[in-house]
Amino acid sequence: MQQGRFFIFTHYYRRTTAVEAVRVGLFTAGLTTSKELIIMPNSKKWRSVQLPEALLVLLIMLAIMGLGVIKFGLSPQTPVILVIALIILWARIRGAHWDDIHGGIIDGIKTGIIPIFIFLLIGALISVWIAAGIIPSMMVFGFHLISAQWFVPSVFLVCAIIGTSIGSAFTIISTIGIALFGIGTTMGINPALIAGAIISGAIFGDKTSPLSDSTNLAAAIAEADLFDHIRNLMWSTIPAFVLSLVLYAVLGAGAATQSHLGKIQTTLTVLNNNFTISWWAALPLVVMFACALLKIPAIATLLMNIGLAIVMIFIEQPHIALTKIATMIETGFVAKTGNAGVDALLSRGGISAMMSTVSLILLTLSLGGLLMKFNLIQTAMVPLTKRLKGAGATVTAAILAGIGVNIFVGEQYLSVILPGKAFKTTFNQRGLANLALSRVLEDGGTVINYLIPWGVAGAFAANTLGVSTLAYLPFCFFSLLSPVFSIISGFTGWGLKHQPANEAG
Repeated sequence: MQQGRFFIFTHYYRRTTAVEAVRVGLFTAGLTTSKELIIMPNSKKWRSVQLPEALLVLLIMLAIMGLGVIKFGLSPQTPVILVIALIILWARIRGAHWDDIHGGIIDGIKTGIIPIFIFLLIGALISVWIAAGIIPSMMVFGFHLISAQWFVPSVFLVCAIIGTSIGSAFTIISTIGIALFGIGTTMGINPALIAGAIISGAIFGDKTSPLSDSTNLAAAIAEADLFDHIRNLMWSTIPAFVLSLVLYAVLGAGAATQSHLGKIQTTLTVLNNNFTISWWAALPLVVMFACALLKIPAIATLLMNIGLAIVMIFIEQPHIALTKIATMIETGFVAKTGNAGVDALLSRGGISAMMSTVSLILLTLSLGGLLMKFNLIQTAMVPLTKRLKGAGATVTAAILAGIGVNIFVGEQYLSVILPGKAFKTTFNQRGLANLALSRVLEDGGTVINYLIPWGVAGAFAANTLGVSTLAYLPFCFFSLLSPVFSIISGFTGWGLKHQPANEAG
């Protein structure tokens, strides 16, 4: 998963056992069994939420957000604020105290404090990486090394390979992804297609890396061995990867038009004339790889890379004042090359540029906290586990639960934790191994958050690449295909792990 939550969980994972790590992690109360998912507000007037009421509230909420974002083209913040207001009104009518409402909001936001801080650091990182010539150098080398005809599948492969090494989709999207996006748009390729390939590759790398926090989390929630979990992921991951690669190759063939070849040469000239282009620009990437291998937390990794980029700026451009660099970190890098296309591509980054994403994340996490506090998600999910017959139905329901949590709560971690706890017993009763559950948690939870406009990952990717979530969604093939192959596995038994006969039930 994602630089945004890079090692929040594995910070605990290294200090405790896997199961204990979950207990002291994001939500410490009421998450050890499916029955304990229910959390009662403190008010004595509060009546337990019944399934029909919970479903009605959730459907109204989904309709408001869906119509607002999809039909009317609103930014997600406005529909989310409206839904929060309605949830608060509903809770007050049912007798909830303001302390319960405030507590739900606080509990929700607490899970996002570190990701928000990391997002701000990523904004700073982007601006100094451009100023130091790191991203422009990656663009120049990319123009020379990657064939225009095979650019889109190459983007998918590069992001997947490097993402597996680093274990963070957010890092890939906000660094290499920006460079590849710049190359692709210069070639005249559909920006949504490029964004889909970048994000799909980054998700693949994140999902299959032992360094990824979401991969560690899914294994721990299901009580499965981490490396057995990664091997078992391949039954759905490899088919989704191969089919995605084929689709990118087909759609990308001829996407770079002949009329843009002259533009590429112009862009190369502009980059070489206005930025320091050198192989030593790869040094920050090497540092990032080293930090990932050494399991250095994201905040320290980002701070080191920001500091290194600032040193590179001083060496390459000693005339730049420290105050100008400070302003750049705050407001972003502004390219003044005289070429409108290059200026638009490389005028980005800065802490302030992340504020739109941060505001959406704060609102989404507040909403998620309220839904959890008043048991709307739990009430809708837990009864579902009691009505399932057969492995296929169980796998499908767990995947749909993960997708549902992503849609209603917008938080990737909870899309793994809640279905994992709710379906653990049901999977065991169906004779399915813990590895079957851990794979489902990834296929229905981890990969889906990037497709949700108000989701933490979806908001981050859209803001970083400048392509709306709904625009790149149809081209984010890996996220779309992973749950499909997992459901096929559930009904066919292909690659579906079962418990030994003496342990089933």
